[in-house]
Amino acid sequence: MDGILPIWKPAGMTSHDCVFKIRKMLRMKKVGHTGTLDPDVTGVLPICLGKATKISEYMMNTGKSYVGEVVVGFSTTTEDASGEIVEAKRVEEPITKEEVLEVFNQLTGEITQTPPMYSAVKVKGKKLYEYARAGIEVERPSRRVQIKDIQLTSQISFSDGKAIFSFSVDCSKGTYIRTLAVMIGEKLGYPAHMSKLVRTSSGSFLQEDCFTFEELNELIEKGEIDKAVAPLERGISHLPNIEISDKVAEKVRNGAVLEKSSVPIVDLQSVLIHDGNALAIYQPHPSKPEFIKPVKVLRNE
Repeated sequence: MDGILPIWKPAGMTSHDCVFKIRKMLRMKKVGHTGTLDPDVTGVLPICLGKATKISEYMMNTGKSYVGEVVVGFSTTTEDASGEIVEAKRVEEPITKEEVLEVFNQLTGEITQTPPMYSAVKVKGKKLYEYARAGIEVERPSRRVQIKDIQLTSQISFSDGKAIFSFSVDCSKGTYIRTLAVMIGEKLGYPAHMSKLVRTSSGSFLQEDCFTFEELNELIEKGEIDKAVAPLERGISHLPNIEISDKVAEKVRNGAVLEKSSVPIVDLQSVLIHDGNALAIYQPHPSKPEFIKPVKVLRNE
């Protein structure tokens, strides 16, 4: 079975837990996810099956959408509701909608984030959360991410010295929404953390495309699991797609270096398609400008 299985990740499971469960349910080894979701986060998690595992890195590079909730008034060690309180400052004066929208405006575009200590980012071969659990503070690499759009999606409520509101965000890969919640609080002048998060899209996969584990079990029992599996081509639909001839297709299946003249112009990385099937991903040859070379051969039969 080759393709992409979009699941709705439940709270309490890691992305790896979901992969392990799918392996058992489908009785297959080649299964991989397309980007880590924290255990408390629910939402869209495309799972790659069979040959589609070859494109998981390309799916990780696509944009994501989330709906989150910010609590302004105290920050935590994990930047979400599961951590211990680090700093607290009561919200005595009401925060206005205009103030929040101005902060959103300041955070739209390219911004710099420092990943939280409780994250899977690796430093010197170890994940940050491993250092955090051992009580070791290490220097974290900052990264540039893109906030394409951010909207206020609720009223701002006030309770016991805290302000709470929800927001939706469209962003690039590598964006930490927990850290974004902290940044929102900082710009409002308060410590803050993310209290809830749902991923509503990952690349071309939306909430309505997803299946729960219960729904998958029902399809497996009926022998209809194919209904839940999208073709691997959908996972790389954001790359340029180029249709090739029978003659060129044979060379592509064998991973041949090709003359640019045999294929329409390939700009950066492009998918070579034959009879509706993605055969390989090619890019310009680094040292031979008249040629293109394979990055990944997806189908060789």
